[in-house]
Amino acid sequence: MRIGVMIGPEKGDAARKLTRMLDDIAWAEAAGLDTAWIPQVPNDFDALVTVALMGQVTTRIELGTAVVPLQAQHPIALARQALSVQAAAGGRLALGVGPSHHWIVADMLGLPYERPAAYTSDYLDVLTSALRGPGPVDVENATFTVHNPLDLGPVAPLPVLVAALGPVMLRIAGERADGTVLWMADERAVGDHVVPRITKAAETAGRPRPRVVAGLPICLCRPDEVQEAKARANRILGEAEVSPNYQRLLEAGDARDIGDICVAGDEQAVAAGIRRYADAGATDISVRLLPIGGTRDELVASKRRTREMIAALAQDLR
Repeated sequence: MRIGVMIGPEKGDAARKLTRMLDDIAWAEAAGLDTAWIPQVPNDFDALVTVALMGQVTTRIELGTAVVPLQAQHPIALARQALSVQAAAGGRLALGVGPSHHWIVADMLGLPYERPAAYTSDYLDVLTSALRGPGPVDVENATFTVHNPLDLGPVAPLPVLVAALGPVMLRIAGERADGTVLWMADERAVGDHVVPRITKAAETAGRPRPRVVAGLPICLCRPDEVQEAKARANRILGEAEVSPNYQRLLEAGDARDIGDICVAGDEQAVAAGIRRYADAGATDISVRLLPIGGTRDELVASKRRTREMIAALAQDLR
Protein backbone atom coordinates (compact mmCIF):
# COMPACT_ATOMS: atom_id res chain seq x y z
CA MET A 1 0.00 0.00 0.00
CA ARG A 2 1.15 3.50 -0.86
CA ILE A 3 0.67 6.18 1.80
CA GLY A 4 0.29 9.80 0.76
CA VAL A 5 -0.90 13.07 2.21
CA MET A 6 -3.41 15.71 1.11
CA ILE A 7 -1.86 19.16 0.87
CA GLY A 8 -4.23 22.13 0.82
CA PRO A 9 -6.51 23.91 0.95
CA GLU A 10 -4.97 26.30 3.43
CA LYS A 11 -6.26 29.42 5.12
CA GLY A 12 -4.63 32.83 4.74
CA ASP A 13 -3.53 35.05 1.91
CA ALA A 14 -2.13 33.56 -1.27
CA ALA A 15 1.55 34.19 -0.51
CA ARG A 16 1.51 32.62 2.96
CA LYS A 17 -0.72 29.79 1.80
CA LEU A 18 1.65 28.88 -1.01
CA THR A 19 4.65 28.97 1.33
CA ARG A 20 2.95 26.55 3.73
CA MET A 21 1.97 24.19 0.92
CA LEU A 22 5.50 24.13 -0.46
CA ASP A 23 6.85 23.51 3.04
CA ASP A 24 4.39 20.63 3.42
CA ILE A 25 5.40 18.96 0.15
CA ALA A 26 9.08 19.32 1.04
CA TRP A 27 8.32 17.57 4.33
CA ALA A 28 6.32 14.81 2.60
CA GLU A 29 9.17 14.02 0.23
CA ALA A 30 11.80 14.12 2.98
CA ALA A 31 9.63 11.88 5.16
CA GLY A 32 9.53 9.24 2.42
CA LEU A 33 5.80 9.38 1.64
CA ASP A 34 4.84 7.91 -1.70
CA THR A 35 2.32 10.45 -2.91
CA ALA A 36 0.77 13.85 -2.29
CA TRP A 37 -2.78 14.68 -3.38
CA ILE A 38 -3.82 18.24 -4.11
CA PRO A 39 -7.56 18.85 -3.77
CA GLN A 40 -9.27 21.07 -6.32
CA VAL A 41 -11.87 22.97 -4.34
CA PRO A 42 -14.00 25.86 -5.61
CA ASN A 43 -12.42 28.59 -3.50
CA ASP A 44 -8.71 27.78 -3.60
CA PHE A 45 -5.63 27.43 -5.80
CA ASP A 46 -5.68 25.62 -9.11
CA ALA A 47 -4.55 22.08 -8.32
CA LEU A 48 -2.51 21.56 -11.50
CA VAL A 49 -0.68 24.86 -11.13
CA THR A 50 0.07 23.88 -7.54
CA VAL A 51 1.47 20.53 -8.70
CA ALA A 52 3.74 22.34 -11.17
CA LEU A 53 5.08 24.50 -8.36
CA MET A 54 5.55 21.52 -6.07
CA GLY A 55 7.40 19.73 -8.81
CA GLN A 56 10.07 22.42 -8.68
CA VAL A 57 10.90 21.76 -5.01
CA THR A 58 10.77 17.94 -5.09
CA THR A 59 12.41 15.19 -7.12
CA ARG A 60 10.73 11.88 -6.22
CA ILE A 61 7.23 12.01 -4.77
CA GLU A 62 4.19 11.41 -6.99
CA LEU A 63 1.93 14.46 -7.23
CA GLY A 64 -1.77 13.91 -7.84
CA THR A 65 -4.85 16.06 -8.32
CA ALA A 66 -7.93 15.11 -6.32
CA VAL A 67 -9.77 16.03 -8.44
CA VAL A 68 -10.04 18.39 -11.41
CA PRO A 69 -13.72 18.96 -12.38
CA LEU A 70 -14.19 18.08 -16.04
CA GLN A 71 -16.94 20.55 -16.88
CA ALA A 72 -14.81 23.61 -16.15
CA GLN A 73 -12.62 23.27 -19.25
CA HIS A 74 -12.44 21.66 -22.67
CA PRO A 75 -10.64 18.29 -22.71
CA ILE A 76 -7.98 19.62 -25.09
CA ALA A 77 -7.27 22.48 -22.69
CA LEU A 78 -7.03 20.05 -19.76
CA ALA A 79 -4.77 17.69 -21.73
CA ARG A 80 -2.48 20.54 -22.72
CA GLN A 81 -2.30 21.75 -19.12
CA ALA A 82 -1.71 18.25 -17.74
CA LEU A 83 1.05 17.48 -20.24
CA SER A 84 2.72 20.80 -19.44
CA VAL A 85 2.50 20.18 -15.70
CA GLN A 86 3.75 16.63 -16.07
CA ALA A 87 6.82 17.92 -17.88
CA ALA A 88 7.36 20.57 -15.20
CA ALA A 89 7.08 17.88 -12.48
CA GLY A 90 9.50 15.52 -14.20
CA GLY A 91 6.86 12.95 -15.12
CA ARG A 92 5.41 12.60 -11.60
CA LEU A 93 1.82 13.77 -12.19
CA ALA A 94 -1.17 11.54 -11.48
CA LEU A 95 -4.16 13.26 -13.05
CA GLY A 96 -7.27 12.83 -10.94
CA VAL A 97 -10.41 14.05 -12.71
CA GLY A 98 -14.14 13.72 -12.24
CA PRO A 99 -17.59 15.07 -13.04
CA SER A 100 -17.78 16.83 -9.66
CA HIS A 101 -21.18 17.57 -8.10
CA HIS A 102 -24.33 19.45 -8.99
CA TRP A 103 -23.79 22.02 -6.24
CA ILE A 104 -20.41 22.95 -7.74
CA VAL A 105 -21.02 22.65 -11.47
CA ALA A 106 -24.58 23.97 -11.71
CA ASP A 107 -25.00 26.10 -8.58
CA MET A 108 -21.54 27.70 -8.48
CA LEU A 109 -20.38 27.68 -12.10
CA GLY A 110 -23.75 27.89 -13.83
CA LEU A 111 -22.90 25.01 -16.15
CA PRO A 112 -25.10 22.06 -17.15
CA TYR A 113 -24.91 18.99 -14.91
CA GLU A 114 -26.80 16.50 -17.02
CA ARG A 115 -25.86 12.85 -17.53
CA PRO A 116 -22.48 13.27 -15.78
CA ALA A 117 -21.41 9.66 -16.42
CA ALA A 118 -22.07 9.92 -20.16
CA TYR A 119 -20.32 13.28 -20.23
CA THR A 120 -17.30 11.77 -18.45
CA SER A 121 -17.10 8.92 -20.94
CA ASP A 122 -17.24 11.32 -23.90
CA TYR A 123 -14.69 13.58 -22.23
CA LEU A 124 -12.30 10.67 -21.71
CA ASP A 125 -12.48 9.87 -25.43
CA VAL A 126 -10.83 13.22 -26.12
CA LEU A 127 -8.61 13.45 -23.06
CA THR A 128 -7.00 10.02 -23.36
CA SER A 129 -6.45 10.49 -27.08
CA ALA A 130 -4.71 13.80 -26.41
CA LEU A 131 -2.58 12.35 -23.60
CA ARG A 132 -1.24 9.72 -26.00
CA GLY A 133 0.30 12.49 -28.14
CA PRO A 134 2.02 13.99 -29.88
CA GLY A 135 -0.25 13.82 -32.87
CA PRO A 136 -3.68 14.83 -34.09
CA VAL A 137 -6.67 14.37 -31.82
CA ASP A 138 -9.66 13.32 -33.91
CA VAL A 139 -12.72 12.46 -31.86
CA GLU A 140 -16.42 12.76 -32.67
CA ASN A 141 -18.98 11.60 -30.15
CA ALA A 142 -22.27 12.78 -28.67
CA THR A 143 -20.63 15.68 -26.81
CA PHE A 144 -17.45 16.65 -28.64
CA THR A 145 -16.32 17.14 -32.20
CA VAL A 146 -12.56 17.59 -32.03
CA HIS A 147 -9.96 17.74 -34.80
CA ASN A 148 -6.99 19.29 -33.06
CA PRO A 149 -3.24 19.04 -33.69
CA LEU A 150 -1.15 18.59 -30.57
CA ASP A 151 2.64 18.60 -30.52
CA LEU A 152 2.89 17.68 -26.84
CA GLY A 153 3.40 14.16 -25.54
CA PRO A 154 3.87 12.72 -22.06
CA VAL A 155 7.44 12.74 -20.74
CA ALA A 156 6.59 9.58 -18.75
CA PRO A 157 3.48 7.43 -18.26
CA LEU A 158 0.69 9.71 -17.06
CA PRO A 159 -1.92 7.85 -15.00
CA VAL A 160 -5.49 9.13 -15.14
CA LEU A 161 -7.74 8.38 -12.18
CA VAL A 162 -11.46 9.09 -12.30
CA ALA A 163 -13.47 10.01 -9.22
CA ALA A 164 -16.13 7.30 -9.22
CA LEU A 165 -18.78 6.74 -6.57
CA GLY A 166 -21.64 4.89 -8.24
CA PRO A 167 -21.76 1.68 -10.30
CA VAL A 168 -21.77 3.36 -13.72
CA MET A 169 -18.87 5.66 -12.90
CA LEU A 170 -16.92 2.76 -11.38
CA ARG A 171 -17.39 0.81 -14.58
CA ILE A 172 -16.14 3.77 -16.62
CA ALA A 173 -13.14 4.23 -14.32
CA GLY A 174 -12.24 0.56 -14.58
CA GLU A 175 -12.66 0.37 -18.34
CA ARG A 176 -11.18 3.72 -19.30
CA ALA A 177 -8.75 4.88 -16.59
CA ASP A 178 -6.04 3.75 -14.20
CA GLY A 179 -8.13 3.84 -11.06
CA THR A 180 -10.24 6.04 -8.85
CA VAL A 181 -9.84 8.67 -6.14
CA LEU A 182 -12.35 8.42 -3.28
CA TRP A 183 -13.70 10.59 -0.51
CA MET A 184 -16.45 9.68 1.97
CA ALA A 185 -15.92 5.93 1.54
CA ASP A 186 -15.52 3.73 4.62
CA GLU A 187 -13.80 0.38 4.48
CA ARG A 188 -17.00 -1.58 3.77
CA ALA A 189 -17.91 0.75 0.91
CA VAL A 190 -14.41 0.23 -0.48
CA GLY A 191 -14.42 -3.55 -0.06
CA ASP A 192 -18.00 -4.39 -1.00
CA HIS A 193 -18.88 -1.65 -3.48
CA VAL A 194 -15.89 0.09 -5.04
CA VAL A 195 -13.20 -2.56 -5.45
CA PRO A 196 -15.33 -5.38 -6.90
CA ARG A 197 -16.95 -3.14 -9.50
CA ILE A 198 -13.89 -1.25 -10.68
CA THR A 199 -11.74 -4.40 -10.69
CA LYS A 200 -14.27 -6.39 -12.71
CA ALA A 201 -14.56 -3.56 -15.24
CA ALA A 202 -10.78 -3.36 -15.60
CA GLU A 203 -10.46 -7.12 -16.02
CA THR A 204 -13.21 -7.19 -18.65
CA ALA A 205 -11.46 -4.41 -20.55
CA GLY A 206 -8.09 -6.18 -20.31
CA ARG A 207 -6.60 -3.42 -18.19
CA PRO A 208 -4.24 -3.77 -15.20
CA ARG A 209 -5.56 -3.81 -11.65
CA PRO A 210 -6.84 -0.30 -10.96
CA ARG A 211 -5.58 1.93 -8.21
CA VAL A 212 -8.08 2.76 -5.47
CA VAL A 213 -7.03 5.90 -3.59
CA ALA A 214 -9.00 6.27 -0.36
CA GLY A 215 -9.03 9.72 1.21
CA LEU A 216 -9.13 9.56 5.02
CA PRO A 217 -9.08 12.14 7.81
CA ILE A 218 -6.56 10.87 10.37
CA CYS A 219 -5.76 12.14 13.86
CA LEU A 220 -3.20 10.73 16.27
CA CYS A 221 -4.64 11.32 19.71
CA ARG A 222 -5.36 9.77 23.09
CA PRO A 223 -8.30 7.36 23.29
CA ASP A 224 -10.25 9.90 25.34
CA GLU A 225 -9.82 12.45 22.50
CA VAL A 226 -11.26 10.29 19.72
CA GLN A 227 -14.73 11.82 19.94
CA GLU A 228 -13.22 15.30 19.83
CA ALA A 229 -11.40 14.36 16.61
CA LYS A 230 -14.55 12.93 15.05
CA ALA A 231 -16.55 16.01 16.01
CA ARG A 232 -13.89 18.23 14.46
CA ALA A 233 -13.99 16.16 11.27
CA ASN A 234 -17.74 16.68 11.07
CA ARG A 235 -17.37 20.39 11.77
CA ILE A 236 -14.71 21.25 9.19
CA LEU A 237 -15.15 18.51 6.57
CA GLY A 238 -18.83 17.69 6.70
CA GLU A 239 -20.09 20.10 4.04
CA ALA A 240 -19.63 17.51 1.29
CA GLU A 241 -22.19 15.22 2.92
CA VAL A 242 -25.02 17.26 1.38
CA SER A 243 -24.09 15.89 -2.05
CA PRO A 244 -26.42 13.12 -3.24
CA ASN A 245 -23.35 11.40 -4.75
CA TYR A 246 -21.68 11.18 -1.35
CA GLN A 247 -24.93 10.21 0.36
CA ARG A 248 -25.21 7.18 -1.91
CA LEU A 249 -21.61 6.24 -1.18
CA LEU A 250 -22.24 6.47 2.56
CA GLU A 251 -25.22 4.16 2.08
CA ALA A 252 -22.86 1.57 0.55
CA GLY A 253 -20.96 1.36 3.85
CA ASP A 254 -21.53 1.63 7.59
CA ALA A 255 -20.52 5.27 8.14
CA ARG A 256 -23.14 7.97 8.59
CA ASP A 257 -20.80 10.94 8.19
CA ILE A 258 -17.17 11.94 7.80
CA GLY A 259 -16.69 11.69 11.56
CA ASP A 260 -17.43 7.98 11.37
CA ILE A 261 -14.85 7.62 8.58
CA CYS A 262 -12.18 9.56 10.50
CA VAL A 263 -9.41 7.28 11.76
CA ALA A 264 -8.50 8.57 15.21
CA GLY A 265 -6.72 7.20 18.24
CA ASP A 266 -3.27 6.07 19.31
CA GLU A 267 -0.64 4.57 17.00
CA GLN A 268 -2.13 1.08 17.19
CA ALA A 269 -5.65 2.31 16.43
CA VAL A 270 -4.55 4.38 13.45
CA ALA A 271 -2.42 1.56 12.04
CA ALA A 272 -5.31 -0.88 12.43
CA GLY A 273 -7.67 1.56 10.70
CA ILE A 274 -5.39 1.95 7.71
CA ARG A 275 -4.82 -1.80 7.49
CA ARG A 276 -8.58 -2.33 7.30
CA TYR A 277 -8.58 -0.24 4.12
CA ALA A 278 -5.69 -2.27 2.73
CA ASP A 279 -7.61 -5.46 3.50
CA ALA A 280 -10.64 -3.98 1.72
CA GLY A 281 -8.57 -3.50 -1.44
CA ALA A 282 -7.45 0.11 -1.30
CA THR A 283 -4.06 0.45 -2.99
CA ASP A 284 -3.37 3.98 -1.72
CA ILE A 285 -4.29 6.06 1.30
CA SER A 286 -4.48 9.83 0.98
CA VAL A 287 -4.21 11.18 4.53
CA ARG A 288 -6.09 14.32 5.38
CA LEU A 289 -4.24 15.38 8.54
CA LEU A 290 -6.79 16.36 11.18
CA PRO A 291 -5.17 18.17 14.12
CA ILE A 292 -7.09 18.87 17.32
CA GLY A 293 -6.53 21.41 20.06
CA GLY A 294 -7.83 24.59 21.60
CA THR A 295 -5.01 26.90 20.54
CA ARG A 296 -2.90 27.40 17.44
CA ASP A 297 0.14 25.91 19.17
CA GLU A 298 -1.85 22.82 20.15
CA LEU A 299 -3.12 22.41 16.58
CA VAL A 300 0.41 22.72 15.17
CA ALA A 301 1.76 20.19 17.66
CA SER A 302 -1.09 17.77 16.91
CA LYS A 303 -0.48 18.01 13.17
CA ARG A 304 3.24 17.41 13.70
CA ARG A 305 2.64 14.29 15.81
CA THR A 306 0.15 12.85 13.33
CA ARG A 307 2.30 13.36 10.28
CA GLU A 308 5.40 11.91 11.96
CA MET A 309 3.41 8.81 12.87
CA ILE A 310 2.06 8.54 9.30
CA ALA A 311 5.59 8.77 7.88
CA ALA A 312 6.73 5.92 10.12
CA LEU A 313 3.67 3.85 9.25
CA ALA A 314 4.27 4.38 5.54
CA GLN A 315 7.62 2.64 5.85
CA ASP A 316 6.00 -0.32 7.64
CA LEU A 317 3.22 -0.74 5.04
CA ARG A 318 5.38 -0.39 1.95
